[in-house]
Amino acid sequence: MRTNRLLGPGTVGARLLRPATAVGAAGLLAAVAVPAVLFDSGDRAAATAAASESRTTPVLRWRSCDGGFECATARLPLDHRNPRGRTVSVAVMRHRATDTAHRIGSLFVNGGGPGPQLTGFTAAYGRVPAAWRARYDIVDFDPRGFGQSTAMRCFPTADAESAFLAGAPIGFPVGARETSAWVRTWSRFTARCAKPGDALLQHVSTADVARDMDLLRQAVGDPTLNYVGLSYGTLLGTTYANLFPSKVGRMALDGVVDPAAWTDGKDGLPSFVREGNDQASAAVLRDFLGLCGKAAVSACAFSAGTPAATRAKYDTLLRRLRRHPVTMGTPPDTQTCGYACGVLSVPLGSVATWPEGAGLLQQMWEKTSGRTTTAEKRQAGAGDPAPETYSGREQYFATVCSDSPNPSDPRAYETAARLAYARSGPSALDSAWATEPCAGWPLGKSRYTGPWNRRTAGPILLLNNTEDPATSYRQAITVSRTLARARLLTVDGYGHTVFSNPSSCAMDYETRYLLTGVLPPAGAVCKQETAPFS
Repeated sequence: MRTNRLLGPGTVGARLLRPATAVGAAGLLAAVAVPAVLFDSGDRAAATAAASESRTTPVLRWRSCDGGFECATARLPLDHRNPRGRTVSVAVMRHRATDTAHRIGSLFVNGGGPGPQLTGFTAAYGRVPAAWRARYDIVDFDPRGFGQSTAMRCFPTADAESAFLAGAPIGFPVGARETSAWVRTWSRFTARCAKPGDALLQHVSTADVARDMDLLRQAVGDPTLNYVGLSYGTLLGTTYANLFPSKVGRMALDGVVDPAAWTDGKDGLPSFVREGNDQASAAVLRDFLGLCGKAAVSACAFSAGTPAATRAKYDTLLRRLRRHPVTMGTPPDTQTCGYACGVLSVPLGSVATWPEGAGLLQQMWEKTSGRTTTAEKRQAGAGDPAPETYSGREQYFATVCSDSPNPSDPRAYETAARLAYARSGPSALDSAWATEPCAGWPLGKSRYTGPWNRRTAGPILLLNNTEDPATSYRQAITVSRTLARARLLTVDGYGHTVFSNPSSCAMDYETRYLLTGVLPPAGAVCKQETAPFS
């Protein structure tokens, strides 16, 4: 997809996605002896897995990297059914506990995606609560298929990929002409990247990553897995918990994905429509516009004075952008911004960025009125930081399409778009079209589809905002009732994940759980720290 500098993480379409960056694909490596792990979803296999432990674990040769951090590479089975066959490399990074006298063990983390983790790990480490850093070695890794691990890659450079996808509309298609261009371009992409028989492509599902994580747990010497996962990281967590229930230690999952809805495609709908993401984003968008309308223009630049007037102003902006797209930015960092841009530029994921999103909408409003704004001039030239590794959309789709069934007929996405638009409005179109590139991709050979209620050794803590545009509170309630041992901590607030929209109340509960294993009281509700447009 063409790079869109106006869009970023936390937009209306902030599903499980974060921008994919990766280094060149490492070759499949020589065989090493590693243990077999659970594949069968039956109860007998669960009992076997609970009793099974590796006699041979991956060897992690840690080296100092990036001041205070340690890096290593694990050699893991490409196909866990064939543990003595070909291998992949998985890049791992950690920071040792700062209070070694009171160290609990390792805390594995996954910030979401699916996508690479290590590129931003050193910066993100500083946002980890000091109490966690004191008592745990904080461990992260690039999942297979991404980043510094053995990576999916079918373009030599990010620019080559952008050129290849230049014919596709940004975000999602609107109208027959854009739909035709979208389907044609992404079909060519699939033909190039989803090659039948590709060994790595067959084994990049979330279940494969969960099996890798259990071997890494063994490699760092922990008897159970302590883990914090955000967004997609919650799917990785629930998958691990049901593959290895006897190995679950303290697991906190924030911004909860329903694994049953994610893996069950019986209704024939695209993944994110099936999960109701269109409805979640539509509800938060309506709140965004309503709260903006109640705020002063100094707090929300797009305000029209009342909630109703602000929503009407937004509808008018989308109609203008569909008829006459505008150019945003200044040379050489310019782009054409149309209907999809107007939908996707609202940063619903983080309440802290809502004023910035409102300012961008106001810039578009003024541009469609024929004016150039000083705000746009200030923004021009800021751009995105230069990517540190190759960014390839094939990496994201390799995992998403491996996990989650999607229709094979492109016409099904047009039908889904009409359905979703009817129930959710403009923001629904992104949810309907986001996984259309999966139409020609294979499901993973070793993906996990349940059961999801295996009794875990330790209870799991779930956290969710009541108004999350990407992982709805409804999903969190469902998962809290599906998992055998789970407790839901509700945060009354907006945005995607509690971690990105802080609540000191929720953080205190989460920290106490991670350090002592004590769960919040049943039915506990916390408040968000910062009110929108405050």
